[in-house]
Amino acid sequence: MTSHDSVLDKDGVRLTVDDAVATVTLTNPAKRNAQSPALWRALTEAGRALPGSVRVVVLRGEGKSFSAGLDRQAFTPEGFDGEPSFLDMARGPQDELDATIAAYQEAFTWWRRNDLVSIAAVQGHAIGAGFQLALACDLRIAADDVQFAMRETSLGLVPDLTGTHPLVNLVGYARALEICATGRFVHADEAERTGLANLVVPADQLDAAAQDLAAALLAAPRDAVVETKALLAGAASRTYEEQRTAERAAQGRRLRDLAGISD
Repeated sequence: MTSHDSVLDKDGVRLTVDDAVATVTLTNPAKRNAQSPALWRALTEAGRALPGSVRVVVLRGEGKSFSAGLDRQAFTPEGFDGEPSFLDMARGPQDELDATIAAYQEAFTWWRRNDLVSIAAVQGHAIGAGFQLALACDLRIAADDVQFAMRETSLGLVPDLTGTHPLVNLVGYARALEICATGRFVHADEAERTGLANLVVPADQLDAAAQDLAAALLAAPRDAVVETKALLAGAASRTYEEQRTAERAAQGRRLRDLAGISD
């Protein structure tokens, strides 16, 4: 087994790689891993820096909370040093505002890549951008003290960091609307019951549970997992007949590969 090679460590994000498993850690526990544009750029960079050998990515936060959401500095008139403030963004051209938010979203999109399976290990507060970062992953393991909340609506905003699509897919439209519009906490029992969390464990077992799940995901051949993820990820947008067709095509590729016949 190789050592945990640190590939990136900056702006509250650390990426380490151990053979087929990469770990992305939010490293500012004093601020409950509050998020900023610099952190989002570092997360985007982490996705681009992953070696091709990585099959599973574990996302975790140091300290008592996974991530308490956007750093409050974002809501001050001056915002973050060297970044456009929300007021500046609002006053600027629409296409620039759209491009800025699109760049922020890049930190949240790569976790769904077909060649990876991503696991968020979530404890304590996962609020707003923190909730959306957990939702960005394929799978979620929650500690029994988890508190998910979508607070954007209460601030006069919407969740715009790619969280709405997975939330509706996981818990359904009505519950997603109610969670977002009220901003209430979702605790561990509800998260597990509604499919928001794949598994709930005692807080002191969270990291071990994530490693166990990572190991289980590595047991099957990589190409079979990649094809299966792609099939399942596309299922919602296909009809039953289209999905049948996609299953046949994927199985054809697998059988040819296993027989040593290249396309």
